Amino acid sequence: MSKYILKRLGISLIILIGVSALIYLLVMLMPSDYIDNQTAAAVQSGQMTYEDVQRLKELYGLADKSFSGIVKSYVSWLGSAMKGDLGFSFLYGRPVTQVINDYVWISFLISLIAYVIEIIIAIPMGIKAAVNQYSGYDYTVSVFSMIATALPSFFLAALLMNVFSIRLGWMPLQGLTTATQIFDPADWWGIFKDKAWHLVLPILTLTLLNIGGLMRYTRTNMLEVMNSDYIRTARAKGLTEKTVVNKHAFRNTFIPLVTTLSGMLPGLFSGAMITETVFSIPGIGSMALRATLQGDIPFVMGYNLFLSALTIVGYIISDLMYAVVDPRVKLSE
Repeated sequence: MSKYILKRLGISLIILIGVSALIYLLVMLMPSDYIDNQTAAAVQSGQMTYEDVQRLKELYGLADKSFSGIVKSYVSWLGSAMKGDLGFSFLYGRPVTQVINDYVWISFLISLIAYVIEIIIAIPMGIKAAVNQYSGYDYTVSVFSMIATALPSFFLAALLMNVFSIRLGWMPLQGLTTATQIFDPADWWGIFKDKAWHLVLPILTLTLLNIGGLMRYTRTNMLEVMNSDYIRTARAKGLTEKTVVNKHAFRNTFIPLVTTLSGMLPGLFSGAMITETVFSIPGIGSMALRATLQGDIPFVMGYNLFLSALTIVGYIISDLMYAVVDPRVKLSE
């Protein structure tokens, strides 16, 4: 087991370096960067010249965008990244690691709650739809799941805001706290309730957007298992339908679900860019969107490297979980 893990970690490191090189190349080839965006108005008004802009780019290592210049710049960035230094964010004026640490946890909390609710609701719905195939329940759930999956996140978020915040006035519209209310720092319970109330709609949005896909995936795998020979054998032995479904069918359905569930790990930390932006939630997703639009190369690189590492960790966990849920799987060392 230990040899297998070390082997996978070695391969993962090579993949991570390759992914980071590709991302760095694409980011450096963007038509504009943070320096261009910030100096455009000054150049147009004559307060700065093109030479001034070039000197600024040379100062931040953005001037030479030839292939050799990009390679040299990437090698320098990679050396710093291996030491834990992901650079200094132009937009936020702080180290990239500090910005990620400050904003990732609110995104993680929102995604984790939505993730747990999604699992609790979607998997039982998928199992019931498969057991009652072609029933009214199956058709109804399938239609609603496809509708939820097809809805754009910004449209669903705006719809929920319009109904529950603007028309009914039940929920706060945007933000993480109530701007018109000042809490005593010692009143931690009041602060907690206020923030929790603001997170209801973002969590509901993420849950509704993702629940349909997981339900359909569970239903599809459950149908394949329910048509297997050993399920017919279990029924022929006189086992109850509940025992057949829960003990025999679902246990084998859970095996392909492991890949899907483990692959959701990056989503817990990546943040929901559109949802966080619509609801004005200061999470890592909305921060990354702002940095991308402004051409903040150090932050974009650090953020994508962070997500790439999480993706690789998720797949390693997925491989290990296969051996846990299915004793027939042996990890080759």
